[in-house]
Amino acid sequence: MIAARALHYVLKIGNRAKNVHFFREILGMQVLRHEEFTQGCDAACNGPYDNRWSKTMIGYGPESSHFVLELTYNYGVKEYALGNDFGGMTISSANIIERATKLNYPMTQKGNHFELVSPDGYKFFITNDGSSVDAVRKVTLNCSDLNRSVQYWHGTLQMKEVAKTDISAQLTYSDEGFILELVQISDPLDRAKAYGRIAFAVPFEIQPMIDERIQQSKNTILTPLISLDTPGKATVRVIILADPDGHEICFVDEEGFTALSQVDPASNGQLDKYIKKDPFQET
Repeated sequence: MIAARALHYVLKIGNRAKNVHFFREILGMQVLRHEEFTQGCDAACNGPYDNRWSKTMIGYGPESSHFVLELTYNYGVKEYALGNDFGGMTISSANIIERATKLNYPMTQKGNHFELVSPDGYKFFITNDGSSVDAVRKVTLNCSDLNRSVQYWHGTLQMKEVAKTDISAQLTYSDEGFILELVQISDPLDRAKAYGRIAFAVPFEIQPMIDERIQQSKNTILTPLISLDTPGKATVRVIILADPDGHEICFVDEEGFTALSQVDPASNGQLDKYIKKDPFQET
């Protein structure tokens, strides 16, 4: 069995100042760590770009215990064409709607939840499940064939199926944690340029097993096992996969990631500093 822990979802962003305002001031997330790179990632972490870029981890608590977001910014790229692959992120919160109302941020009530859209067009669904602690509950990915996708995520990647209808399925690696929702859509799936990536941590020795399972099932490996360095921080080993619809999945070794993902109290100020001196966009 694959014993995994859901870590984060990667969103490409165009304007860091506008996005930081949305994620910090509206969603109430905290900057956990910020890293700058001078060239593209060997595992295409920043997409198909070989340029200076940055990574900002932001969420409601340490990466060791919370599902968070990775905001990827490529210097000089002001916007990305948005596809229909990312369905949205569900957040349980008693505070977001109050902040959005106070700051006049647009939102729409739909049934028992509110919908907010980030500066780049990503959807966030805000619910209140009675908890006083804000938390990411679910990420929704659209798919073209639900049964095929469930076979991949449940059968090959061994996620537990917790609910299923004719057009949707919910899966998890933890009974009390994060939910991945797959929703079948009728339109052709288009990942466009803004496509993201979901990440999970697994024990170091599990990664070769995942590699073997993917090869045996004749599914796609985008980046074979590779070690990635972060300047001044820990090295991690990753394998990057793609599901039948091209959704990217990263499995990183838990040991290396634990060392890499320590909260950096200075990161919030560092991010603000880099935004202010960014020559490619206005703040």
